[in-house]
Amino acid sequence: MLEIRWHARAGQGAVTGAKGLADVLTTTGKEVQGFAVYGSAKRGAAMTAYNRIDSEPILNHEKFMHPDYVLVIDPGLTFIADITEHEKPDTTYIITTHLSKDELFEKKPELANKKVFTLNCIKIAMDTIKRPIPNTPMLGALMKVSGMLELEFFKNTFKEVLGKKMPQALIDANMLAIDHAYAQVQ
Repeated sequence: MLEIRWHARAGQGAVTGAKGLADVLTTTGKEVQGFAVYGSAKRGAAMTAYNRIDSEPILNHEKFMHPDYVLVIDPGLTFIADITEHEKPDTTYIITTHLSKDELFEKKPELANKKVFTLNCIKIAMDTIKRPIPNTPMLGALMKVSGMLELEFFKNTFKEVLGKKMPQALIDANMLAIDHAYAQVQ
């Protein structure tokens, strides 16, 4: 089973990202969960979202997991939340930050010996969708780092998911955000 934990603030789109990823993966025949746990449920409050992906039925419905991937879409949460909680030895981290990896490791040395990828999802979101909602860029980075789906398949299927609730111009901007993140994650 593949497990993903998202760290975000309410309003940054982590729930939409987790559920959108789940919607795309269900088209491949996988069993998928996408859900969230809110703190105070106020915009800006720290929260977590989760995905589980398997080829077998998923019987575990708890929030507790040993994630294969940790996605941090709010840069500040890297420093105030325990993003390494219940990690596996090979957990992969994708972190939104404006810092270089060296600067990040200097400020957060416990990440230095882990598999960490970085990019600035907020800047990508502002440049493409004109709003600081970094969920879609994070999904682009996840596709690159994980290789779980071919990029064009992911984008085409995700367009269908977004088409149910967004105008075409915003869908196009989100596809651009995915492309930028895919290219920029390091």
